Amino acid sequence: MGTDIILKIAGVGLLTAIVCIILKRSDRDDMATFATLAGLIVVIVLVMDMIGGLFDTVKNILSLS
Repeated sequence: MGTDIILKIAGVGLLTAIVCIILKRSDRDDMATFATLAGLIVVIVLVMDMIGGLFDTVKNILSLS
């Protein structure tokens, strides 16, 4: 699971960087900023899903419910 999520985050980062470079070269700086924010939001959602799984695991280990 560890390398899978790292590869997903790296892929999103690489794709976001390529889109950002293409948009900046075509003088679309505002769209490049939105593309960067969209990539950041996707990564945050991936990390939040992992944190939710961590809390579920801790809850099961401690037999809280």
